[in-house]
Amino acid sequence: MPPALCMRCNAQRAVVKRPKNYHKLCRECFLAVFEDEVHHTIISSKLFFPGERVAIGASGGKDSTVLASVMKTLNERHNYGLDLVLLSVDEGIKGYRDDSLETVKRNAVQYEMPLKIVGYDTLYGWTMDQVVETIGKKGNCTYCGVFRRQALDRGAKMLEIKHVVTGHNADDIAETVLMNLLRGDLPRLSRSTNIVTGGSSSDVKRSKPLKYAYEKEIVLYAYHKKLDYFSTECIYSPEAFRGTARTLIKNLEKVRPSAILDIVRSGEDMARLTPDKNENACACDDEGSGGCGSATTNGTANEMEQLEAKLSKTNDHAALETEIKTNGQSSSDGAVKLPVRPRRQKEQAAAAPTPLQKLGKCIRCGYMSSQDICQACTLVERLNKNRPEIEI
Repeated sequence: MPPALCMRCNAQRAVVKRPKNYHKLCRECFLAVFEDEVHHTIISSKLFFPGERVAIGASGGKDSTVLASVMKTLNERHNYGLDLVLLSVDEGIKGYRDDSLETVKRNAVQYEMPLKIVGYDTLYGWTMDQVVETIGKKGNCTYCGVFRRQALDRGAKMLEIKHVVTGHNADDIAETVLMNLLRGDLPRLSRSTNIVTGGSSSDVKRSKPLKYAYEKEIVLYAYHKKLDYFSTECIYSPEAFRGTARTLIKNLEKVRPSAILDIVRSGEDMARLTPDKNENACACDDEGSGGCGSATTNGTANEMEQLEAKLSKTNDHAALETEIKTNGQSSSDGAVKLPVRPRRQKEQAAAAPTPLQKLGKCIRCGYMSSQDICQACTLVERLNKNRPEIEI
């Protein structure tokens, strides 16, 4: 059987079969299509403005390395006019982060970008090795996640930069959607599915240019572009709950390749139903022209509203209803009576409407927080109470 030709140029031999849609492409066409789709996401979502200073969250892994390479390429090709800087966080994990930081340093030279490194030990007085030694491997990712998010913001503030881009891909977003659903945390869907988080109310905003890029295609891009990246997984992450969601996502992808983008789109639609309705998806209308969405996704968030409107017009449902009343109400019409249990004081307080949180500053570190003391300082205080006798 002769080798398959590229579906895009019909001239070169196909060397890549895209996991997203099974299109067979040659090396040059695959790289071009991947970069065009990221460019489409950036332009349609209006992520940047000319002259903006942008920090790229660099860990040395495949996602951040591909992000740095694509951002440099697109910035030069399409004249974004961005001033790009690499920003890396040293969590203090021996045998993992110290090795990956060497990759970041090489990338800084290769891409001709300045590099800033901030460390947990300097910011919090703890390294992740010390945190795990104190609390164990269960729950350590919670500490690391809170510390890393704040460390990126603090590093950007040191550089006087107000925009950080991260290498979160479609697989990461789909995992987060599933995790929030499994935990019953629907309100968090709005933040987790947004391509941009933060804004005028926060010191630093973040965006995800690779939001609609498959993890497998990121690996293929790094391979065919011959990028230098660190591929070892964090030694503490296998205990994380995210690993369970990741396994489920991979199994779904084997059966239905579009499942990843379908989950992302479903998360965006559900986020529109949350009270703040703050979802900000890519403004992509034409799915077939290199857009971001799944080719099989045609539904919108309005379908639920249309269904409710249709049901409300149905008048023959009265016979199927049963009215429920408490003991204190009249039951002359045959309504079912239920016993009434007096509310306790805590239940009454819980039933009261929750006031909206206001973003302020932590009284200890000055980091933006809706509480007097931010979550990072709270975790550090908890660690300090159980600090072992070790040298910091």
